[in-house]
Amino acid sequence: MGTMTATIERNTTAGTAPVAGTETTRQRAARYVWAGTRIALGWIFLWAFLDKLFGLGHETATKNAWINGGSPTKGFLAFGAKGPFQGLYQDIAGAAWADWLFMIGLAGIGVALLLGIGMRLAAVAGGLLMVLMWTAVLPPENNPFMDDHLIYAAVLAGLALVGAGNTLGFGRVWATLPLVRRFGWLR
Repeated sequence: MGTMTATIERNTTAGTAPVAGTETTRQRAARYVWAGTRIALGWIFLWAFLDKLFGLGHETATKNAWINGGSPTKGFLAFGAKGPFQGLYQDIAGAAWADWLFMIGLAGIGVALLLGIGMRLAAVAGGLLMVLMWTAVLPPENNPFMDDHLIYAAVLAGLALVGAGNTLGFGRVWATLPLVRRFGWLR
């Protein structure tokens, strides 16, 4: 492995941009693919939040919107949960604390991903949310154990590991904030 390649790998692994002039076309393309994936996944989380908040009619009817007194957790947890954790999820369906945590999580993860900030925190919170949603439907309908929730959790980890917030996002600026520099887990 040459010195230039080692420098590129070290810088890319650390989540920083390679030294000017040392980035290959493939590495540049990979940065943009990860950034695009981050933005797309951010929109998935933010859309779920907006649809449940306002009842935009895609998955949530206006009459069931959170702002109209509906519960963002009740329908799925009360009627969609199955498997070994069904009772647990049915017990918390519609609880105010569950609604608030779910909605804050969707909004926070979505905004963080779209802006490219707090990628570590978004990856952990989003990964936890995805794993919890996976446990609500065990076993998955189309596979003995694997479904899109686990794939999303893995993608979230990948986004944080490659520093995807630094490309087409505010990750670099975010990392310079005194609070973020003091508490690295906020990166």
